[in-house]
Amino acid sequence: MSTPQASPAPHPGSYDGQIDVLAIAAHRDDVEQTCGGTLLVQQSLGWRSGILDLTRGEMGTRGNAEDRSAEAAEAARILRVSHREALDLPDGNVQNTLENRLRIAAVLRRLRPRVVILPYWQGRHPDHYTTSTLGYEACFVAGLARLDLSPEHGAPHRPFKILYASLYADVRPTFVVDISAHIETRLQSLLAYRSQYGNQTAGAGLFVPEEEIRERTFATARHYGLLAGIRYAEPFVQREVACVTDLMTLPVQSI
Repeated sequence: MSTPQASPAPHPGSYDGQIDVLAIAAHRDDVEQTCGGTLLVQQSLGWRSGILDLTRGEMGTRGNAEDRSAEAAEAARILRVSHREALDLPDGNVQNTLENRLRIAAVLRRLRPRVVILPYWQGRHPDHYTTSTLGYEACFVAGLARLDLSPEHGAPHRPFKILYASLYADVRPTFVVDISAHIETRLQSLLAYRSQYGNQTAGAGLFVPEEEIRERTFATARHYGLLAGIRYAEPFVQREVACVTDLMTLPVQSI
């Protein structure tokens, strides 16, 4: 079995994709909850970030697809992403099918990200954990040289790194990203979804009251920050083992 080869670390502006980091999520507002701060960090470093939402939100307890579309556009502006788009997979019924893998593969070939962020592969909502597997398999399919997609989607492309946003998973993260400088902007991107997080009677037992959103958001980020000796962070898991050469450059003090 062949082993994927490492590639030299690029510098901001040097990668040949349209997008450097692409977050793929089941629903509009999933990215804002789990890795919005990380996208802000990457943008501040000079990388181009993007979001692919698989559904449009037509089955949500609150709001409708049109509301979610406008709110997602405003959240994208706040997160300063270079690109955001949504597919029309059925909300509440995301399926890992060949057709859906090919649709996501076409987006990957067009945007050509080096890094893809997926939901963690376990969770309460079936759309979330299905999106994790579906996204991974689409990343693999997108790199198949003999896969015949329309020419406008571009040449075969496979992301170098696949990461899993694990904020709501009860797992120890592989690493965290320091979002301390962007915590307020991250919160504002979430609050852009007024149909979801504004106080209302519909879904009152499922949604966090608006007056508690800030406290819960900051408390969660503070928890993951404390794990690495920083203030606020977002957690991630990677499946592969990292390779280190220079022990003197390892971050985070042990004692």
